[in-house]
Amino acid sequence: MDTALIRVFSISFFSILTMALTGDLQWHPATATWYGSPDGDGSDGGACGYGPLVHVSPLRARVGAVSPVLFKNGLGCGACYKIRCLDSSICSKKPVTIIVTDECPGGWCSGGATHFDLSGAAFGRLALSGEGDQLRNRGGIPVIYRRTECKYPGRDIAFHINEGSTNYWLSLLVEFMDGDGDVGSMQIRESNSNQWLEMSHVWGATWCILTGPPLQGPFSVKLTTLMTGKTLAAADVIPRDWTPKATYTSRLNFF
Repeated sequence: MDTALIRVFSISFFSILTMALTGDLQWHPATATWYGSPDGDGSDGGACGYGPLVHVSPLRARVGAVSPVLFKNGLGCGACYKIRCLDSSICSKKPVTIIVTDECPGGWCSGGATHFDLSGAAFGRLALSGEGDQLRNRGGIPVIYRRTECKYPGRDIAFHINEGSTNYWLSLLVEFMDGDGDVGSMQIRESNSNQWLEMSHVWGATWCILTGPPLQGPFSVKLTTLMTGKTLAAADVIPRDWTPKATYTSRLNFF
């Protein structure tokens, strides 16, 4: 067999093996509903705290609220899933990729159920061409889902400093994180120190640190993903003269 062909086969085999070990190829049963306007992007804000980012590509029209079993008290924010409905008479065979931006705590989402409450646009894309309205008219439908890698082409990880942050209490929100998408832990390091300080998960996709002495920027930030424990550190990504409500973009991402 040609050496190049063997190499391609080996890469493909190990890629598939890796995805299988992380559960990426496993489809699971769930249910799905939709909310908002029929062709809407989804709601602003939400329990993850992404705010108007739901209207920004590539999140636009790909957002969804999930039940507590997937929301994980906010640690599930940013995770990406592929969802496909099963009725071949009205459903497309192509899955829709959604990003977790909110939680749906009641109704379909209660009692330990695995449920996705999608934007009207995302729900409609589960249907065959021209059948979006008919599918939305059904309300709730059975679906299958699986985790998938998040992809934000042309974007690097960004850190939004939440309103109310000071030199004594710093609160960050992570945006546009490729790969796992979910944050399992976050640390910050001051410019005059070699010590990484542990941040605490507050709610949704928000993390914070409360200190006695004032924090001295610029700050480096280290992220560890929840799903696979991958780590990335952005050096001096937050400048010395940072301001609340500003967003600072790194030059890094997991892809």
